[in-house]
Amino acid sequence: MPLSLTGLLLKSGLPLSAIPMAGLIAAVTASGLFLCRQIPALLPARSLQLGAVVGNTGYFGLPVAIALLPSEALGFSLIYDLIGTLITWSAGPLLLSPGQSRASALTLFKTPVVQALLIALPLGISPWGSLLGQWLWLPARVVLWLLLLLVGMRLGLVLQRIDQAEKRSSPSLTAALTIKLLVLPGVMWLVSVLLQLPALMQQALVLQAAAPTAMSVLLLAEAADAQNKGGEETIPAARLVLWSSGAAVLSLPLWFQLTAAM
Repeated sequence: MPLSLTGLLLKSGLPLSAIPMAGLIAAVTASGLFLCRQIPALLPARSLQLGAVVGNTGYFGLPVAIALLPSEALGFSLIYDLIGTLITWSAGPLLLSPGQSRASALTLFKTPVVQALLIALPLGISPWGSLLGQWLWLPARVVLWLLLLLVGMRLGLVLQRIDQAEKRSSPSLTAALTIKLLVLPGVMWLVSVLLQLPALMQQALVLQAAAPTAMSVLLLAEAADAQNKGGEETIPAARLVLWSSGAAVLSLPLWFQLTAAM
């Protein structure tokens, strides 16, 4: 995964003109998390509050971007994945496992997008950066498509942990799904239009915002329940990951069609 992302970075490059976009992504995501924290009656589980704004941009969003958008948009998508990763592994542990926040912060540097960035930055300014980008372009795309299989296998494990009673929808799950798949991409689209961002950047931002809940939310929830014996974060997180991944198969093409038409 880090090498495949490195290939994408070398091929598309991190557009320096889009660096301010990172601030927009961070502001919208952080604001969404803050607002979700203010409605515990609607989202009682902390994993639902985090999962409503943190998307699976790496294992789901990037393959979607490759399939639907030209290669010039990959830099925008990778920036979104980077900012999302930073927020997930900084705010996530503080929210779910305050006692393990230091150890989890170290995990940030083991995430694929951060490792790829550390590899790609020196290679990008070397004489071999462009050539390596050409060589890694096809293998990188193949790896990202294979990651969708990994998502499917992980969802299969999630299904095994949820009994028939837990599979039923609930008001809190419906609220989290609505925020993640409709409200968050809608806000991102509205803000990007108001700021008059380039059309390709708008599409990349909206599609990444519309990605289903990140698998890392489930991992953090499992760690929180292991730390707090008898915790109740894992099942809500598992349900949100499962349902959002299934619903995103329908919602993402609709968001793509909407942004393309506009």
